[in-house]
Amino acid sequence: MGRGVGVMSIYMSADTEARFGAEVYGKRLERAAELTRAAKLDALLITPGPDLRYLIGSRAQSFERLTCLVVPASGETPSVVIPKLELAGLAGSAAGELGLQVLDWTDGVDPYRVVKSALNAGARVAVDDAMPALHLLPIADTLTALPVSATPVLRRLRMLKDASEIEALRRAGAAIDRVHARVGEWLRAGRTEAEVAADVTAAIVEEGHTEAAFVIVGSGPNGANPHHAVSDRRLGAGDVVVVDIGGPVEPGYYSDSTRTYVLGEPDPEIAARYGELERAQAAAVAAVRPGVTAASVDAAARDPLTEAGFGGNFIHRTGHGIGLSVHEEPYIMVGNDILLEPGMAFSIEPGIYFGGEWGARIEDIVVVTEDGCEPMNRRPHGLTVV
Repeated sequence: MGRGVGVMSIYMSADTEARFGAEVYGKRLERAAELTRAAKLDALLITPGPDLRYLIGSRAQSFERLTCLVVPASGETPSVVIPKLELAGLAGSAAGELGLQVLDWTDGVDPYRVVKSALNAGARVAVDDAMPALHLLPIADTLTALPVSATPVLRRLRMLKDASEIEALRRAGAAIDRVHARVGEWLRAGRTEAEVAADVTAAIVEEGHTEAAFVIVGSGPNGANPHHAVSDRRLGAGDVVVVDIGGPVEPGYYSDSTRTYVLGEPDPEIAARYGELERAQAAAVAAVRPGVTAASVDAAARDPLTEAGFGGNFIHRTGHGIGLSVHEEPYIMVGNDILLEPGMAFSIEPGIYFGGEWGARIEDIVVVTEDGCEPMNRRPHGLTVV
């Protein structure tokens, strides 16, 4: 190794709320190595992001200086290549307890050569999808063979949640349910969406999240835009309001739940259309079980809405996976023939949207069980009158 590169043994105190026990990450690294071998690759290279957090519990951030976890496919000890001035980024991770080799480097040293030094000659490697081109291209220049995507390896790992992850998702779901239980306090005619969102944002943190990752308050015609955020539009009597909210709870697992509200008794036609949506969402939840395809769950929501005449008003997929990322695999959508397995976690969120008028969506997170699914959200699904 060149000047300024050291090999350190690190021992850092564990924050039991911020991550799982070291044994969890040890098993994940072992499984990652197994899957890497099965893919006929020699190593995984993982930069800061959800994959790094999944594998060692690190919250290190990505900067212009390279931080990279090297996971060999053989039984060798994984290494962390990291700038000396960023060593604090490993604080709270499981790196010390796992005995990972830490290769720290200083300015003036080529970190990509440090990565290469942790690999066998001619190694075939896979890189995570979040690796910036700033680092990917120089790493590729040092290798004999071009790197490939690590997604086929990591997808399998992250899609199947273990008991610790499912418990974190339960806590996230319960926390966001408590926020939805309070939303009626803030939806009042004359208030702006932004004012409502400020109250919801505060409540998300009060109820146990580390932050509010997203807050959608779509009133009246704004509710017909699925990705509307908030605006200065003032709520009025009779408005239908879509409230889609979520955030992470320690150790970083997300909630994501949508409920639809109405200011005063709804127009009978709105109520009837919403009833069709409610039945479609329930049908999709009921369709979830091991061995069925993601596409079939999408169809369970989409087909009844199409039969009711609202197929053209359901303009997005039925759901997305969730965990350390708000959106991850599996995606519950047309054409996705992946078979559901116990431990997969995803949203069921059909919606109907009437441009310039109103929209509605119902969203729960569910986890596939041995014989069906467990909803992470328990709030009523009906059109809530406030």
